[in-house]
Amino acid sequence: MRRWLILLLLVMTGAPASAQTLIVSPGAHSRSVTVYRDPERGEGSINARFPTGFALVTEQRRITLPPGDSTIRFEGVADGMIAVSAAVTGLPGGVIQKNRDARLLSPASLTLGALGKAVHLRRTDPATGKVVEQDAIVRSTPDQALVIESADGVEALRCSGLPETLIHDSVPSDLSVTPTLSIDTQSDRATQADVTLTYLTTGFDWAADYVARIAPDGRTLDLFAWLTVANGNSVAFPDARLLAIAGRLNRTSDYADLGRAPDTPPLYLSCWPEPSYDGEDDEMVYGMAPPPPPPPPMMAAQEIMVTGRRVATQEELGDLKLYRVPMAVDLNPSSQKQVALLHQRAIAFTILYTARLSAQGEASEGGPLTRTLRFTNRGESGAGVPLPSGGLSLFAMRGGESLLLAQARMRDQAIGDKVEIAAGQSPHLRYERSFDDKTQRYGLRLINSGTEPLVAEIIVQDDEANRLVGSRPRLVRRDGAWLWAVTVPAQGTAQLDYRLRTPR
Repeated sequence: MRRWLILLLLVMTGAPASAQTLIVSPGAHSRSVTVYRDPERGEGSINARFPTGFALVTEQRRITLPPGDSTIRFEGVADGMIAVSAAVTGLPGGVIQKNRDARLLSPASLTLGALGKAVHLRRTDPATGKVVEQDAIVRSTPDQALVIESADGVEALRCSGLPETLIHDSVPSDLSVTPTLSIDTQSDRATQADVTLTYLTTGFDWAADYVARIAPDGRTLDLFAWLTVANGNSVAFPDARLLAIAGRLNRTSDYADLGRAPDTPPLYLSCWPEPSYDGEDDEMVYGMAPPPPPPPPMMAAQEIMVTGRRVATQEELGDLKLYRVPMAVDLNPSSQKQVALLHQRAIAFTILYTARLSAQGEASEGGPLTRTLRFTNRGESGAGVPLPSGGLSLFAMRGGESLLLAQARMRDQAIGDKVEIAAGQSPHLRYERSFDDKTQRYGLRLINSGTEPLVAEIIVQDDEANRLVGSRPRLVRRDGAWLWAVTVPAQGTAQLDYRLRTPR
């Protein structure tokens, strides 16, 4: 009987089961970031403070694994990481489970983690004015007032009117200095593993910004484009391989909840309410509410990387377009980066004057036409590359100086499309409307005050309630509207007449 009792005690008090080993991977040795534009942004600019696109991040990390069970903490992932999208490959034992560590280190979370524990209190002695330290215990959560207990008794921190600071011996194990993904794994032996971490994250966006320069002969232009990438996360992606995807990706989730940033609550401290009186009503008012949290920081100034001839290379990705930046770049926290996207030289263009008008307009209506530069996006014209949407600045040389002519928007243009750049209002060509009560006919007149003939294209839009009929000259139908193409002679005019028919 005694022998069995000894065996039972040995089993009960034997070596404990192998504990879970914590491994911290502070960063990646290589990474790539593929940025997708916000599909709902259209042709508008990037929201610099809150980028609304997303990115696919791929990181290579080297992990030293002990034998047995381990928890690996991947620190430095993006704030907007979508944890359900995270995939980790290269571990000999695979992934048992993964967790997005949502608690980041902050004054409030650090104080909450010290509840009931000893800390060091550094304060100024009101009697001597010297800085002293003493042990204390945190007795309350940091909701409004932070209550501590020391050899002097129980008190609220920072109610003495003199500087007071809590010093913690360590950081609670469940708090992260940077956003962190944790996974559980196991290995049958000690080894080094080259691990690939891939995940989607919110807080990114990109746009194209064009600079067009008209050659001195006025017949060709050079088109240069910047790729502007915004990183709205609080972590950096140094020496990253950067890619951008153009086109509309089929997406069924906006990631609003899945990509929510970790919680970093602020710490507000206030003393116990002290009564005060409000003049006329003698009403007692107790301690004011804590101030609102500070606004989020503004984006840092964007960085511009001038790459000379090294522009992004364009590749096909299904129906999407992929732009690969040919060098590693640093995507800093809360900042924008610009790199060269494309450079097409000597694109041949034509000049015409355009307007888009409603078929049913006011008789007294009139105004200048828009001077428009048009070219076909094909190789024979000097272009022939996909052009993603973005802002455009148009310049021309005058007297040895490059002067700004206009600012416009570039739509997404595929190869073969007609590209039009609005270059400001014409000083010479304008339109006037008229209406004849007797014949019930509308008139549209173009007046050229210049010394050269000018080519005009007017889009006249009608609808089901008012159909354009009986036009002189005869119009052609294009893209659901009527097109009037005409050359207006120098110091001359051109006239269009039509009627509107309403359904009976």
